[in-house]
Amino acid sequence: MRRRDVLSLLGGALASWPHWANAQSTDRMRVIGVMIGLSENDSSTALRIANFEQGLRELGWIKGRNIQIHYRLAAEREALQAHARDLMWLQPDLIVAGSGFVVSALLQEACTLPIVFVTSVNPVANGFVSALQRPGGNLTGFTNSIPSMGGKWLELLKQVAPSVARVSIMYNPDKAGAHNISFFLPQVEAVAASIAVEPVARPVRSPAEIGSVFADLGRDEAQGLMILPDNFMSIHRALIIEQAARLKVPAIYPFRYFATDGGLMACGPDMFDLYRRTSVYVDRILRGAKPADLPVQEPAKVDLVVNLKTAEALGLSVPRIVMARASEVIE
Repeated sequence: MRRRDVLSLLGGALASWPHWANAQSTDRMRVIGVMIGLSENDSSTALRIANFEQGLRELGWIKGRNIQIHYRLAAEREALQAHARDLMWLQPDLIVAGSGFVVSALLQEACTLPIVFVTSVNPVANGFVSALQRPGGNLTGFTNSIPSMGGKWLELLKQVAPSVARVSIMYNPDKAGAHNISFFLPQVEAVAASIAVEPVARPVRSPAEIGSVFADLGRDEAQGLMILPDNFMSIHRALIIEQAARLKVPAIYPFRYFATDGGLMACGPDMFDLYRRTSVYVDRILRGAKPADLPVQEPAKVDLVVNLKTAEALGLSVPRIVMARASEVIE
């Protein structure tokens, strides 16, 4: 769905929302800031916003009536840091952070406002919260993964591409992504030993380094690829998907939109559902709850999306057992 279509639907929903929803609102206009580490033109940005605002409307928060939302979108670190300073100056009632990458930018500005993060792979290791059940500070939110996902990704990749003997694990080691590899690797290594696959960690910090990894992959027909969840990977997914297709590298990705954009398959949380669920924590904080008392929650929905068109281009036949588990098949 195109971004302008989503926003058009969003506007129509606002106009038709029943008047009784106002009965749930508070007695003053509340202000929230939303920072997302993607550009406005990213294919998933509008859907993230639409799901978040729909969740708010269901809870009685209507833009322009009892709530104002200031969005700040950027894929580049410098621009995101400037947005963080800008939101701090506005002093909203709370800030919604789209990822750990965004949280890091806010904390660099010594933000003491309530923060609800939509996704974070390992918020404890990153120092965002002291514990999942009792965050203990001004941050809470949602994780987008559990450690066992690493092993499941490897199993799925081996089932779809049985000739794979080595799997490069591509991740960004900077900022919040630094703990991703240690979070998933134990389960990856445990599964790898049982299916005779060698996992190889491949840190990347730039498009050029992504290109270098693919140059190595292209020289080894037994190589597969696993992409770890990270803001950097989402930003550069077009490059990653294009290179995997060009070099015929079977790959598994952490979010649905990688597969819908042309990747072989994706297994991970429903990102848009997480944005909708975030509205519940926003509602609770606006009504007086403290982030310190709201436990960090794990994903409620996990999707497996298989792109059969890409599988065919790679010369792969997706087994029935994988097809049966898929929540969506792209033909």
